[in-house]
Amino acid sequence: MKRETLFLKIAVVLIGIPVLALCIIGLSLPASETAGYYPAYLLYPLIIGMYAAAIPFFAALYQALRLLSFIDKNKAFSELSVSVLRKIKYCAATISILYVASLPLFFLMAQADDAPGIVIIGLVITFASIVIAVFAALLQKLLKSAIDIKSENDLTI
Repeated sequence: MKRETLFLKIAVVLIGIPVLALCIIGLSLPASETAGYYPAYLLYPLIIGMYAAAIPFFAALYQALRLLSFIDKNKAFSELSVSVLRKIKYCAATISILYVASLPLFFLMAQADDAPGIVIIGLVITFASIVIAVFAALLQKLLKSAIDIKSENDLTI
């Protein structure tokens, strides 16, 4: 295994561990503590949306690990890599859609608690996933054009 990709694989795993801990511990404890403060029609859909957004997040992390393994195997310029980048783009877009759908709930909770920071957290996650989706789409197009140029050069005598 190459040294650079090993570091990136460790970084991907280290990104996933806190989110997994948040899903296991971080969302269940505040939900039980704030259940008496916020109405159930605000709290539970928001928590369900956060858990639903964790699914494409972990799918994107898995695809990132697959992409790094393709780089290790010198298959970076292949259709498999383009497919992985497309899946990462869709996962990031799904996360942003889920958080945009839950922004009204963030807003209602912020109004009830008079804390605008709750809305900012939802906006930061939404915009970060949009940036990742755009970056993955850009890399996908660049990789696809590089593959096309490479195949044209291989056919040229």
